[in-house]
Amino acid sequence: MRTLLVVLSLTLLSLIVTAADLSGTWSADVTLDAGSGTATFAFKQTGDKLTGTYTGVAGTADVTGTVKGSDVEWSFEAAQVGRVSYKGTLDSSGKIVGTVEYGQLGNGKFTAQKQK
Repeated sequence: MRTLLVVLSLTLLSLIVTAADLSGTWSADVTLDAGSGTATFAFKQTGDKLTGTYTGVAGTADVTGTVKGSDVEWSFEAAQVGRVSYKGTLDSSGKIVGTVEYGQLGNGKFTAQKQK
């Protein structure tokens, strides 16, 4: 039993140490029912809180969201389209892949990659 607790503790510690920090600039290729385009996000991650800015076809906007393990969600309001919500997973290659609800423009998918 003691060995099991030690193993579980070390596993949990390794997950915390290797948790990804999404801070930085990300470029997202977005494909919607209404067409496709590119969005740029400048993220700052503090713990599980995600903040930043969006720049793209809908202008610019402040972004808020959360990071829980490899799952990430963020959203913003854009005057032209309404509420935009992204939900994705950080994969082993370092990309975020997921779905997006883009206000009045419809739903779609995205792949985001951190810029160097």
